[in-house]
Amino acid sequence: MVFYVLTLFPEMVLQPLKFSVLGKAMENGVFRVEAINIRDFAFDRHKTTDDYPYGGGQGMIMKPEPVTRAIKFLLEQDPKIWFILLTPQGITFSQSSARRLSKFKKLALVCGRYEGIDERVKGYVNEEISIGDYVLTGGEFAALVIIDCVVRLLPSALHRAESAQEESFSEDLLEYPQYTRPPFFEGKKVPEVLLSGNHREIEKWRRREALFRTWVRRPDLLKRARLREEDRRYLLALENGS
Repeated sequence: MVFYVLTLFPEMVLQPLKFSVLGKAMENGVFRVEAINIRDFAFDRHKTTDDYPYGGGQGMIMKPEPVTRAIKFLLEQDPKIWFILLTPQGITFSQSSARRLSKFKKLALVCGRYEGIDERVKGYVNEEISIGDYVLTGGEFAALVIIDCVVRLLPSALHRAESAQEESFSEDLLEYPQYTRPPFFEGKKVPEVLLSGNHREIEKWRRREALFRTWVRRPDLLKRARLREEDRRYLLALENGS
């Protein structure tokens, strides 16, 4: 899989990807990232990419010409590239979004800066995505979040393929509690079921703990979670206080 990141600061994107799981996946050819410097597509000798907003207001706006020229440059190489504008006005990114995006062979992530990008750029992208209801310095951080999340779903990216399926939000549920050695720590003991060796009971315990944690902390997720009949009975019992 190939990610193209259109940015004013290529190193902000490339450096963090060299470490841990992503670094190993990149070394093994699971994915590739190309940082496209938007300044390279500016017209003037000063490589100007921003200007004052029409109508007044604080801050600067990214000019449409350099960004659209960068987009067209990539489209000339491959018209099938899927372009995503990273913006607070976009649809909120989720695990289901990551699963959908992992099906593409090539994604281009357009990173905004300053007070945003000229509205006319939006006519050149396929969709707009936000990673949450807060303000970031630039879209590079959002691009890294999306790359990390999507790459984890690619074949051979993780040491164990099952890991991506067991993590929080994989089924729109929070993950169950995790424990490791020692079995006793500051008076707190690992649940007996995890020490039993009974994998069927362990699986049952983990499912119920995931449901309970989601019910307490993120009940909104349960509306779209893939629930089994036994899950529904358990949640009903929780609602009834039993």
